[in-house]
Amino acid sequence: MRPILELLKKREATMWALSPRDSVFEALQRMAEHNVGAMMVIDQGKLVGVLSERDYTRKIALAGKSSKETPVSDIMTAKVLTVSPQTRTRECMALMGQKKIRHLPVVDGDKVLGMISIRDIMNDIIADHEQTISQLTSYIAS
Repeated sequence: MRPILELLKKREATMWALSPRDSVFEALQRMAEHNVGAMMVIDQGKLVGVLSERDYTRKIALAGKSSKETPVSDIMTAKVLTVSPQTRTRECMALMGQKKIRHLPVVDGDKVLGMISIRDIMNDIIADHEQTISQLTSYIAS
């Protein structure tokens, strides 16, 4: 499997992030706008958390809190698991499965490079398998 940095290079150069001071409502609007289920929370260039739809449902909707009055910092996941750009896709998939998470920020030292989702990894694995099948089919046919 390839390093996760290769997956990031294939995607748009855009990196969406929230501020810990944004309201949860604003965060949900931005997540919907970008059609994503989670966003990184960055403060002064440093990754300080991740906010996911799951955080919202469990910590706002089910708790009866107001998304317009609650800052992202109150409900974000602050203990964020990250991976380096050299981490292989299979390792990322294993980590996501073990920790039951769907998103992993990619950081190089203190520099945030982006975030990958389980969908990104699954699409990469499927493409890799399809390429292997195609090569084997060509080999057998020749």
